[in-house]
Amino acid sequence: MTGQGPKSIIDDDAMRVRQWLACSLTVGLNGLDGFDVLSISFASPGIAKDWGIDKATLGWVLSMELLGMRAGVAPARAVADKLGRRPTILGCLVAMAIGMFGAGHAQGVSALLLWRLLTGLGIGGTLASINAAAAELSNRRWAQLRLALMVIGYPLGGSLGGFVRSETASRAPAGRRCSSPVPG
Repeated sequence: MTGQGPKSIIDDDAMRVRQWLACSLTVGLNGLDGFDVLSISFASPGIAKDWGIDKATLGWVLSMELLGMRAGVAPARAVADKLGRRPTILGCLVAMAIGMFGAGHAQGVSALLLWRLLTGLGIGGTLASINAAAAELSNRRWAQLRLALMVIGYPLGGSLGGFVRSETASRAPAGRRCSSPVPG
């Protein structure tokens, strides 16, 4: 062993089932983030049409979550370092869930912008926290693979969202379909 601290023990020991499960959870959480960030792009044509908003306003709707993500990263890192990764991740997931629920029930652009901002704050905090958690939970041998898999979760979530959207779009009632981003 190279040291006596907990991280040295984790670095030098074999990965245990609980470590693999926890690291796999970071892939799923990152996938949830990817799914949510891209979901607005699937819904935006319908939002623009149903609410009669112009392209500039739609740009704000699409960007608000990204602004929230940027704003959520630094505070979440500080909180995670002080209070721990688990409570920070759970708090960020609560913010994401509340924001997603609110966005799904928003009755106007202003409300949608605020809910998307809250969702973005949660996503930004989650991304910052799960990155560190994946690194801390992995031993030296598997650290790079675990981080790569965690990062892959984001595009997998977005891809899953696109697949789900394409499979469900044709089954939705005529008035509730998202407009297709691809003609044809």
